[in-house]
Amino acid sequence: MVIDALGTSPQHLARLHKTDSTEGVVAWLVAVAARHLDRVHEQLTDAAQRAASTLTRVANGKSQINSLGVLQNSATQIDILAARRADAVERLKEVLHAYRQVTTLDDTTAQPAHRAGQTPIHPPAPSAPPGRVPLRR
Repeated sequence: MVIDALGTSPQHLARLHKTDSTEGVVAWLVAVAARHLDRVHEQLTDAAQRAASTLTRVANGKSQINSLGVLQNSATQIDILAARRADAVERLKEVLHAYRQVTTLDDTTAQPAHRAGQTPIHPPAPSAPPGRVPLRR
């Protein structure tokens, strides 16, 4: 997602700015959010693959069916991980939006011209709750 949105990896992004600068802090937050999403996505795919293997064995008649259920807690775990992944995607989108705002503000103070290929930043909608910046989709 970071490469698609910004054209660079999260690790490289964090090295583009001074560590103690606003841009550096927000770039670090992007990298942390991206790593978190990667971990949750990996957990989700692992759980889904284990469940798929279990279901394949049951469908092929190579596994006894437990009276408590074929997937037991696996289905709940997959649902929870899917929700965590969706939340991690939203957090990463928010941090990417913040990074774009911070770097666009920095660029506009240095040079007022808009960079080609960059989405213009719009002010938050008046109905946005305090502390949260709505994402433009």
